[in-house]
Amino acid sequence: MQDLAATVGELRGRPVNYDEQQAPPFVVDGWHQDRRVVVLGREAPGEPEPGGVVEQAGALVDAYEFSDPDILRAAFRWPGDLVGRDMLLEARFLLLRFVIGVRITAAHDEVREGADGPERVIGWSYQTLHGHLEQGRLTYEVAKNLATGTVEFRIIAYSRQAPIPNPVVRTGFRLFGRHTQLRFYQHALVRLHRLMQAPPCPPAPGPDGIVRAPSGVGAGRFEKWTLPFAHPGR
Repeated sequence: MQDLAATVGELRGRPVNYDEQQAPPFVVDGWHQDRRVVVLGREAPGEPEPGGVVEQAGALVDAYEFSDPDILRAAFRWPGDLVGRDMLLEARFLLLRFVIGVRITAAHDEVREGADGPERVIGWSYQTLHGHLEQGRLTYEVAKNLATGTVEFRIIAYSRQAPIPNPVVRTGFRLFGRHTQLRFYQHALVRLHRLMQAPPCPPAPGPDGIVRAPSGVGAGRFEKWTLPFAHPGR
């Protein structure tokens, strides 16, 4: 991409690509609703410990380090406010690359009543922007049970296919999109659990002020042969 900073900046003019009043919990027909969970570790009961599992996991989630780069990569401006952050995602499938945008529209840091008692929950949610292959909202959260100290990473989402004008892309997404989505969720849980054993350094933006995530990932072996599609949906 010739000017990544400008491309990330262009997302500011893109609106969310669906009506929230026509999405869960108001409307559920036609939407996938997903919840995936992995236990990351344990702390002493009570609020999160300084430098503990919750704090480390939260930093990795904020930096988008959990994403499998073979499926999804991200670029965003850093530092900056979490809410309102525009993220340019690059979804990969075989030799195809889809450049799409999302915006973080909510941050979470609160005590909630969970299924097994009160929990401290931190994290954030993004929504899809015009041009994305999907429509929907995805939440990444780290939750600590205050009674037991168990810490989980959760992916909670609702989504559906966006209108896709290109018939080849539309057919391919219908055939492989859902499978790839579920594979991304599973890989994200496994990857974050593994990263907790040896957390990487905090992300470092390039000279353009843009972070490429996950960190330490370069161009693929067949990068020059890939075919990019920029904002192929609606």
